Order: sequence, then structure tokens, then C-alpha cells
Amino acid sequence: KIKQILPNIHVKAFTAVELDFMIKKAHMNLEDGLIKLKEYGLNSIPGGGAEIFEAEIRKKVCHEKSTAEQWLGIHEAAHNAGIPSNATILYGHLENHKNRIEHLEKLRNLQDKTNGFNTFIPLKFKMANNTLSYLGEVNTLEDLKMFAVSRIYLDNFKHIKAYWPMLGKDVSQIALSFGVDDIDGTIDDSTKIYSMAGAKDQKPTMTTNELVELVKTAGKKPVERDTIYNVVREY
Repeated sequence: KIKQILPNIHVKAFTAVELDFMIKKAHMNLEDGLIKLKEYGLNSIPGGGAEIFEAEIRKKVCHEKSTAEQWLGIHEAAHNAGIPSNATILYGHLENHKNRIEHLEKLRNLQDKTNGFNTFIPLKFKMANNTLSYLGEVNTLEDLKMFAVSRIYLDNFKHIKAYWPMLGKDVSQIALSFGVDDIDGTIDDSTKIYSMAGAKDQKPTMTTNELVELVKTAGKKPVERDTIYNVVREY
């Protein structure tokens, strides 16, 4: 129905966890389900649900979600069906540096195989309103290390994204000098997850002009992109 009304819109929808659930509920195999969704207008999928791939930690952090192998398998199948995707990691909780690198390695290996990932997005664990609140949060230096190491290690990913409602505007601006080339995005209080988890900015908003100025002040050139990183406008 969306494509009938707006045939030229790019539909990025359904995490691997959601795809796993809905395709099984429809009694279809993964490949057929993805092909059918593509036929009906699905253009790409987000990277949510990856969390952390290390099995024992994953059980503690998100036991109800698909396994790491299932997540990777769904993204591989999507890439093979011509559906690109994003990739993520949730860092700063129970995992250690070794677990993070192992997570990145699995993503890099899959990207070598399919070249289907558009971007990688490190997502910071925020402590409010969840059962792991006692852990606290990693500091800004650790955030910047995460982005820098991701940029170095994921040499086959074209883009590394910093989600500014998660990090805050100031840290996101600094991250542009630590491997990040994409700050997402222009929103008007539409993202609740990080507000609920204790983000500094409880009602995150940023206009296009504010975003352009933030990038310019960091000494970078602002470029507007579409979902799959085609250049729309240069500032």
C-alpha cells in the first residue's frame, strides 16, 4: 500500500529479529519470504537486533532474540535476494574488547562474501530503565575508540554512522574525526528508545541547517544522502 501511494519512496523496514518472526509465522522459508517482501516493496533492512554476537553474553542481554547465527544468516539471505542492509553493535555493557572485535570480524567476513552492508552503526548502551542499569555507562573516550577501531577494522564497509540522539551533538561532532562519516539524522522527537534509556537530550531535535553547521564546524563537508548513500545535495 505504501508503494501504491508513493511508488518512488525507499522502504527500509523490519529488523532480522522481526523478519525471523514474521516469515516463520507465515510458514515460509527465509529465502522465499524475503523475495516476496522485495516484490511487495521492501528495499532494504535496518541493522537492529545484532546487539552482541558472543553467545553467552547475548543470552544475558537479549535471550529472547534471534541467535547471532540467525541474524547473520538473515542478512546474508537478504543480500543474496538483492536487499541491502545496515549492521550494528550494542557496546558498553557486559562485553569486553575481545567480544567487540569478534563481532566486527563476523560482520567483515559476511561483507567480504556479499558486499551487502551499507553502513555500520555502533550503538552505546544507556543505563536507564533496564535490568543492567547497575553497569553504568562507558565514557566518551571509549565511545570514540569504538568508532575509530570500527573504521580501521571494517575496511570493507564504506560508511560508519554515529547516531547523534544516542551520543549527543557534541560527541557526534567529535566522532567525525574518529572514523565517522555519517551523522543520523534530522528528526523531531521521533526516537524514544534512547530518551527512555537516559540520553542527555530527552527531546532530540535537529534541523537541516543545524546539522549542516555542526558538520562544517567540525571541518567537514556536509552532504545530504539518500538511504543507500547516493548523493542528493552538497552544501
